Amino acid sequence: MTETESPAPARPGYAPGVPAEIEVPDRPVPTLLADAARRYGDRVALDFLGADTTYRDLVDQVERAAGMLRKAGVRPGDRVALVLPNCPQHVVAFYAVLRLGAVVAEHNPLAPTSEIQAQLAAHGARVVVCWEKAVDQVAPGGDLGGRRILTVNLAAALPRRSRLLLRLPVRAARSQREILRGPVPAGTRSWERMLAAAPRLDPAHPLPRAEDLAVLIHTGGTTGTPKAVALTHRNLMANVVQGAAWVHGLRPGEETIYSVLPFFHAFGMTLCLTFAVHFGATQVVLPRFDVDMVLAAMRRHPATFFPGVPPIFDKLETAARERGVDMSSVRYAISGAMALSPNVARRWEDLTGGLIIEGYGMTESSPVALGSPMGPGRRPGTLGLPFPSTDIRIVDPEDPARDVPDGQQGELLVRGPQVFAGYFGRPEETAEVLLEGGWLRTGDIVRRDEQGFVVLADRRKELIISGGFNIYPSQVEEAVRSMPGVIDVAVVGVPDESYGESVVAALVVAPGTHVDLAQVRAWTHERLAHYAMPRRVAILDELPRSQLGKVLRRKVREQVLAAGEHVRSAGEHVRSAAEQVRSQLQERDTRAPAAASERPGTQAGPRDADSGSPTAERDARGL
Repeated sequence: MTETESPAPARPGYAPGVPAEIEVPDRPVPTLLADAARRYGDRVALDFLGADTTYRDLVDQVERAAGMLRKAGVRPGDRVALVLPNCPQHVVAFYAVLRLGAVVAEHNPLAPTSEIQAQLAAHGARVVVCWEKAVDQVAPGGDLGGRRILTVNLAAALPRRSRLLLRLPVRAARSQREILRGPVPAGTRSWERMLAAAPRLDPAHPLPRAEDLAVLIHTGGTTGTPKAVALTHRNLMANVVQGAAWVHGLRPGEETIYSVLPFFHAFGMTLCLTFAVHFGATQVVLPRFDVDMVLAAMRRHPATFFPGVPPIFDKLETAARERGVDMSSVRYAISGAMALSPNVARRWEDLTGGLIIEGYGMTESSPVALGSPMGPGRRPGTLGLPFPSTDIRIVDPEDPARDVPDGQQGELLVRGPQVFAGYFGRPEETAEVLLEGGWLRTGDIVRRDEQGFVVLADRRKELIISGGFNIYPSQVEEAVRSMPGVIDVAVVGVPDESYGESVVAALVVAPGTHVDLAQVRAWTHERLAHYAMPRRVAILDELPRSQLGKVLRRKVREQVLAAGEHVRSAGEHVRSAAEQVRSQLQERDTRAPAAASERPGTQAGPRDADSGSPTAERDARGL
């Protein structure tokens, strides 16, 4: 190798300097914070709407919170529920629970009461750290359920000037107070008051082991009832080290990372609560994504690394250009949760001058398992390559012991040190996804291209089977989304007596636009196999989405089914038209049987895909 040559990548497609394997530290997550405080004690660890906390102060609060929780009866292995938005108290509680050797059980504070109650009952936490506004979901009707509830006042974390303004007897201040705070029932205790008087945890208190359970993250998202994914300290530490190796240009003690992703999701937890602390980064913590708050914070602490989801990058890029806000400090960005369009990626890189890549994973893999290389070799539109120390297989979904050839579609399996320990208290469901040899079934249908990059087709669980044909919603959505007047689309399958399932396109259309089933079928006629064309259409005001912006197809399906007669009548219209075509063809075939026999596959309906036409063959391969 000459001096001008770059070293060969450790794996094909890897950026230079990224290793094929990483060494997972044999230590627990709380050591990340202790190390950062020791090295960068005076550096700002958290900025919350203008209120700064240094690493030294953060460790002090964590030690006092751990002492407070121990006094409240929390012991190693106990679950402690956090029902909090992104805020400094969330960071403190997270590390305090882990320092004790207890287990953090994360909850969405905006989830409905029934969901939170089911989750609390499943993991059995007796101590809950809860935002005041979420107390009603945790203790409906003031019933604490035998739990000790510590209530968090979000306003207490604001800068002093903001706290004083909130006390003013004016409408604006009153409105803000109502957003930040809420009434709490008798029997709860104030987190802030207890923390002020709490003793520090005894320094001799033992740290948890790397193999101990650290976090429960609830998942289920688009497909059903949430389950608690059990992640160990080793899982989380592995993903931190893998990410650090992947984004090898980050500088310890110099980065500023924006924490707009919810901490109660695995993406936000890993990229912000652990990865950022590993680098001694300043975290700009926002309780929710808000364009105005992000752009205002850019003036205080310009971002250098920005984790997000496509809608965040889309909205920020547009607003920053319109307002002339300088975003050139952002050297790196990582997008996840859904596909990042090449257009949004290009606009973001033009705005910042930095790089943006896509990462792929799931809560069960802590969460990142694959990513596009952070460099010129990145491949927009793909899931990327396996992370260091991560193996993948692409297998027959019906027989996961059989690998499929490269280029063919199959289910993605993942194995690595970041793969979870199982679903908490659900051994049967764990056995369904964790196979012999440590392989995790992702449920995603993918293929591997000629350069080794993994390309997503769709979720196996969201597969629609209509008339015996496999239909992937994302392919139908791509075809319909390009139709004039369509702003957004989600495709689902609903029960159908004739076909098993019918393809339904739920549409959000532009104001003043009329889109009906006939128009959708005409538009998709040359873009989809006949069996994949929507048989029903439902018009929605908006698509239900998760906190990260993912379309919740399960909720879409519920709305479509609830639409009842309107949607059914559209389906019956298609059947009626199809029957008319069949009758006409039969009459024609009776008159000219010889001519008809020379034109195979002219029946209408799902069977058209078997016609042998180039279009049908192309679409079948695409599935």
